[in-house]
Amino acid sequence: MPGNLLHVNATVLCPHGGQAAAQPAQTRALVDGQTVTTIADFYTVTGCPFTVANKPQPCVTVEWTRGSARLRASGTPVLLQDSTGFCYSADRVPQGAPMVTVVQQRGTGQ
Repeated sequence: MPGNLLHVNATVLCPHGGQAAAQPAQTRALVDGQTVTTIADFYTVTGCPFTVANKPQPCVTVEWTRGSARLRASGTPVLLQDSTGFCYSADRVPQGAPMVTVVQQRGTGQ
């Protein structure tokens, strides 16, 4: 099913409300004037309030596991609004799936 492409300014949140920001590996592919993100891009999370047994365990990174089946940028699958991945704590503990809440509306892919 087609979905909207993610770009560097898309709103991606961890399951606890922390903001994820992309650091794209490629900068040539653009959508609506903004760099398209791929499954290879590094995402950092800030502002996650998650705590386990009074020990802070905030999400700090996002790793994407599934991107577009057909559309690639620099040979790597681009991220779509329905792409899947996991948020991780600094101890590499999976914390849940990232949520994509705002994307551009012009470019779509499968």
